[in-house]
Amino acid sequence: QVQLVESGGGLVQAGGSLRLSCAASGSIVRVDTMGWYRQAPGKQRELVATITRGGSTNYADSVKGRFTISRDNTNNTVALQMNSLKPEDTAVYYCNARVVDGLIRYLERWGQGTLVTVSS
Repeated sequence: QVQLVESGGGLVQAGGSLRLSCAASGSIVRVDTMGWYRQAPGKQRELVATITRGGSTNYADSVKGRFTISRDNTNNTVALQMNSLKPEDTAVYYCNARVVDGLIRYLERWGQGTLVTVSS
């Protein structure tokens, strides 16, 4: 079993900052691309940011310059530093990882989601 556990969501005022963290655990041989997605009420889930094992990053245009994704390959963790938050950033944020498990299967896993609420 491979699981992703997120932490760090909450309520913040517009202009504030939050940091989300996600840890992958279980029978893991290698974690490849990790990322964060979000889903606002009544909307589809969308990509926020991804980071490859080598550290290459990709951001949604709406968060460029405000959010920073990082990872620790030793501990199989990924973080999302969110600055200058806006009310439109309010959503449930999901961690995502592509993982090679102990049975050498290539899996995609999602976290349970963490709510970020930005008040105006």
